[in-house]
Amino acid sequence: MNEPEALGGRTEELKPSNEALEFLSSITPREIDHCLFVDSLVTVSNSGRELGEFCVSIQKASYHDEPCFLVHANSHGTIDNIPCGTSIVGYVSKTLETLEQNHHEYMKMQEHTLERKINIVKQDEYLVVNRVITEKEEVKKETFTLPLHSLQGFVSEASNLIILRILAQQRKVPEKMMFLSFNADTQVGLTAYRELGTKKQMVGKEVMDVFGIERIITSGEDIPETWHSYFLSDGHLASRVQVGSPVTMNLLQVPSKVSEDHKPVIKPLIWEEDMELHSRFLDRKEELKAAHSSYVRHHPELKTLLADFVQFLLLRKPQDVFSFACDFFGPFDPQRPPGSSFKTSRNIVCPEVQGDNK
Repeated sequence: MNEPEALGGRTEELKPSNEALEFLSSITPREIDHCLFVDSLVTVSNSGRELGEFCVSIQKASYHDEPCFLVHANSHGTIDNIPCGTSIVGYVSKTLETLEQNHHEYMKMQEHTLERKINIVKQDEYLVVNRVITEKEEVKKETFTLPLHSLQGFVSEASNLIILRILAQQRKVPEKMMFLSFNADTQVGLTAYRELGTKKQMVGKEVMDVFGIERIITSGEDIPETWHSYFLSDGHLASRVQVGSPVTMNLLQVPSKVSEDHKPVIKPLIWEEDMELHSRFLDRKEELKAAHSSYVRHHPELKTLLADFVQFLLLRKPQDVFSFACDFFGPFDPQRPPGSSFKTSRNIVCPEVQGDNK
């Protein structure tokens, strides 16, 4: 396999702000423990029509025996009658360093599916990035590395979700807080957070105060990517929108209070509905089918052997199929002592066969 390309030069001129680094170093384990819960929102159009769902969960986990946090975000729905979705599964350390993250996006159009998979993983002193983009029958793969010393203050999408919950519970955003981050094209840029203040929002049947945070990702001459998120006082997400998008994610009912011991309430994972796990299942399924088909093609005697067994089984019709199978395949065992075959099955031949022998 070819060595991945090193792209450390792209980040030399980009630096996080001192305020961002101070914020990361000030985060306490207790603050992160307060973020261990599930958010579940509904995606709606500008006209108020429900289009899909958006869920975020954060929980304690282990990554290669290292205690960490597992962040899982999943959105799926239909926009302009086109099914689309995004899944993020990330492992984040106690210092919010990204250990590994899988980001999967898809859009199913009438004639083809556009799919993008991005894996970032920490390996030794590098962050390795693997991208696979599939459009129609064309598959583009790219791998590159970034030295970790050039990524001080880097924030992935997974660690961003933890940061937002912490800021929401603190009800304030430090000024000039700017981290390193990836944009939509996996290019290193700057991500800034800004306080939007408070406003009123209807959640279920209640009017509640929500606190707003703006996140902007800028990279070179690309158009900035901007999100506005509003939170309840306990850090639960109340609404989220990407500026310029025709859809908004809204909380429809007030979530239950997090218990005093802050144990996470994690919704059971239905793997069929999780894009990342379902995609891995389909990939593994096709891999096994191909391997099994190849084995059968290279061993044609397998079909002959099984056909003989089934034919003889139906002819004898024994009551104990397992004993019959042992007798049938026994002679193929080189360590089997000599003796007559089908000794057991002779005593369990069906009545109609016994009558014929008489």
